[in-house]
Amino acid sequence: MFEGKKNPVSADCRAVIVQQGSKQSLAYLIFICSVATLAGFLFGFDASVINGTVAALSKEFHSTGVGTGLSVSSVLIGSAVGSLLAGQFADGFGRKQLMLMTAILFALGAWGAGAAHSAGGFFVYRLIGGFGVGAASVVAPAYIAEVSPPELRGRLTTIQQLAIVVGLQCAFVSNYLIAHAAGSAGAPWLLGLSAWRWMFWVQLIPSALYFACSLTLPESPRYLIAKGRDSEALLLIRRLWGTRESPDKTLAAIRRTVSVSEGAGGPSLFVPGRWSFIPLVWVGLALAFFQQASGINAVMYFGEYLWAAAGFTEQSGLLINVALGAVLVVSTLVSMVLVDRVGRRPLLLAGSAVMTVTLLTLTAVFVMSAHGPGGTLHLTAAEAKVILVAEHAFIFAFGVSWGPVVWVLLGEMFPNRIRAHGLAVSAGGQWVTAFAVTMTFPPLLSTLGLGGVFFIYSVATLFSYITVYKFVRETNGVHLEDMPEALPDRSGA
Repeated sequence: MFEGKKNPVSADCRAVIVQQGSKQSLAYLIFICSVATLAGFLFGFDASVINGTVAALSKEFHSTGVGTGLSVSSVLIGSAVGSLLAGQFADGFGRKQLMLMTAILFALGAWGAGAAHSAGGFFVYRLIGGFGVGAASVVAPAYIAEVSPPELRGRLTTIQQLAIVVGLQCAFVSNYLIAHAAGSAGAPWLLGLSAWRWMFWVQLIPSALYFACSLTLPESPRYLIAKGRDSEALLLIRRLWGTRESPDKTLAAIRRTVSVSEGAGGPSLFVPGRWSFIPLVWVGLALAFFQQASGINAVMYFGEYLWAAAGFTEQSGLLINVALGAVLVVSTLVSMVLVDRVGRRPLLLAGSAVMTVTLLTLTAVFVMSAHGPGGTLHLTAAEAKVILVAEHAFIFAFGVSWGPVVWVLLGEMFPNRIRAHGLAVSAGGQWVTAFAVTMTFPPLLSTLGLGGVFFIYSVATLFSYITVYKFVRETNGVHLEDMPEALPDRSGA
């Protein structure tokens, strides 16, 4: 009789303990993912802080147009190099160590850029900051994917993109406030130093916060297992994922697929006996390429210039940029809700379709509009409204789909043995494409006009739809240990 009454109570108690343990695991998981996304915040801040300083830098260093262009694009060059090196560092020393190194690079780049007294010195320090941006683009999605359970992985990784766009907006706001307080970016401010220097030094605050918080992070359990540190990994698996599955079973599944030493040369991304990437790496490179080939950076970086060419006043152009930034933030929040419910592949397909339609709409309006001296457009009220609606729809579609979802896929689509290296190569391709789009926008605009530029971007988004349909496999809810290296068939199944 006594034992019969004890068992039901004991079962209820166990259920409460399991529920509390799950809540504690989720809270801890959200904490460490939030710390990791500080890399995304610095990624966005560092890449966009230059926008408020260009005129002041040109005057300070007496730069030519080419010199100014190199100053702006140096961070993209550094990002490409940093992302390519990040995979090797992450597998050799760990994800946590790479995050600490990234924080140092951000701080060093920000301090040096603000302290520079020559264009050459500024270029070098912006290059160092770019190394941090590139490393952050690799380590944050990889780390979040490796510590997250399948059912939450998409939403948690999407926080990275949200942090990027918030960092971008914070840089704009910080630049505005400092320039407003000083009178202009080139005017003296605190301690008699030029305001543009303080625009870069503001980044030292989040860099220090990122470094301090990264010290509290655990290492990725998959990295620990790859290094033979199974006991540490088992404790971390229990803390991160609670009782979702048997920790011992999870550890065994990871051990079967993780290998950081495929022979003497490390994990190979190449087809055996050939100097060609395996097909999955080409898919990763294609996703990274099409994300930037859509022209998103041209719209965000050259927004004021673009809208002036379209016939809008300077004040109207600035307001449009602010509105576009807000749309990007809102659309990223929408993506967080949808990515684990709808899936990655449907979001990319829908995003490609909407972006293609909106870019073709913009192309048609720009081609058919009246042109004045110097190629300046003269828009009717109806044409201006169509442009605004189409451009905001394009930004929203990108923010829901290709902006965040590409980083989600790159963080999870590669098998464990090549994840860091595959993500590094793909991210490197992303930064090279971003550099190419940024550098080619002004000459394309002067030779082809807005209609020609947007038509090129529309062709890219059309091919992005075809690529996803034929070659991208759905990864929603799939364990990282079950990620295949084979591509899907033509149906995308």
